[in-house]
Amino acid sequence: MNFSWTGRDHLYIDEPAVFSIGPVAAGIFGGSSKAGQYKNEDGCLIYIGEDWELGMILDAHKSAESAELAVREFSKAEQEVRAILTMPAGTALKELPLFLADFFTHPDFLAACREVEGETACLIAVRKDKYLFWFSIGDCVLHLYHPELAALGEYQQNHRSFYEWVGQVNTFELPVPCISTGVKELRKGSNHIFLATDGLLECPELPYNKPEAIFKEFQNRTIEDGMRILLQQAHDFHIRDSCTHLSWIADISEEGSMPSDLIK
Repeated sequence: MNFSWTGRDHLYIDEPAVFSIGPVAAGIFGGSSKAGQYKNEDGCLIYIGEDWELGMILDAHKSAESAELAVREFSKAEQEVRAILTMPAGTALKELPLFLADFFTHPDFLAACREVEGETACLIAVRKDKYLFWFSIGDCVLHLYHPELAALGEYQQNHRSFYEWVGQVNTFELPVPCISTGVKELRKGSNHIFLATDGLLECPELPYNKPEAIFKEFQNRTIEDGMRILLQQAHDFHIRDSCTHLSWIADISEEGSMPSDLIK
């Protein structure tokens, strides 16, 4: 099961839209024409496996060409990605970062990036078994909600890192590419994963720069209905910037790690 989209496929200006791809909800809003929006430079891609999900979101500027290139080329590697993610988690999550490093530094991909107009932030998140992995270039956001983590104020997993892109200006052209990556052990029970470009987060009239405000919209709602609330707010407040979100629930049956003094 898979899904991919870029702003060239459909703008979604003045048109909040939510799609369900297996357990993953994709929310897209191209921005408000009343605020002057006339283009959508975001993109996203979703792969679903038996015990894993992969989501990619992209936030380009100057043009959508860099996002289109990344989605198109990553789609060509779908079978290789699926083969990695069918491996046991301990192997898959060691192999995946190596694959992604090779993908983004491949000479053909770098050459194609030099030919596009503009550049894109890119965030890839994968849930495999009881682990959440991310590979982050730029300023897209990965949030995670679980009651045990929320009680300690933990939501955001990556950090927004500015002046990093793929495309015409490309972090992978540097002698040392600048990215962030990590792995999180999920807790027992319901783990809510949320990826977002920055459109909704930077609206000063809305509280969504705080992740707890985002997750509040999903309380007692389906993932799809919570997503519709967020995008409707973007529409009602005439946000100009495009908003692209992916969200899903991972139900984990195993206990998470606990400190030794709390183990019974």
